Amino acid sequence: MFKEINLRNHSSLHKLFYSLELKHIQYSADKKQILQDVSFKVNKGDFLTLIGPSGAGKSTILRLIANLISANSGDILYQEKNISSLNPVQYRREVSYCFQQPSLFGQTVRDNLIFPYEIRKVDVNDKQIADLLNQVDLSADFLDKKITALSGGEKQRVALIRNIIFLPKILLLDEVTTGLDNQSKDIVHNLIKDVSEKGVTIIQVTHDQSEIDEASNILRVKKGGIIE
Repeated sequence: MFKEINLRNHSSLHKLFYSLELKHIQYSADKKQILQDVSFKVNKGDFLTLIGPSGAGKSTILRLIANLISANSGDILYQEKNISSLNPVQYRREVSYCFQQPSLFGQTVRDNLIFPYEIRKVDVNDKQIADLLNQVDLSADFLDKKITALSGGEKQRVALIRNIIFLPKILLLDEVTTGLDNQSKDIVHNLIKDVSEKGVTIIQVTHDQSEIDEASNILRVKKGGIIE
């Protein structure tokens, strides 16, 4: 029997600060049970790391939180509202999912980094984009680079920047450093740390032992459930 895990002890008053709550989530696909009775809460500003063997259901949890798939039963509450009742476009602006394999579109880096402004119908902030590129060790003229010419590490940095140009409330990271060289990994780690220090709630999935060693809040997922 899997337990409900509260990451920290809180009084009833502190419940107001929960960013996210999963309540008795069940999920199956192709007649296979993937998650069973998963329940946990995440506070505003927490940095939560999900660990466990491949196939345990970690990425499925992120996709459910991102509202990319729907649970068979149970509820996911965002700021105490069921995500099924929320406007999906607005929700995904506030709860942003970053894939293990970065998905870029268009022809150039610029196409990707002006997109968050365009969908919000606001003026593109060239200085903000240049500052973010500089933060991940990329120059401003990198904007005109073809996405087909990018390395894996460069693609991941561009994808992360695209996700945080307008800071989400929750950032979901699905093994975003997998396959990166050490330099790219360090750059990505520094960017994620900076985002966390700005108060963004982060939930990450990782198999990277160095990331696990640095984690302060950990939930272990095994056979579709949360174990302490």
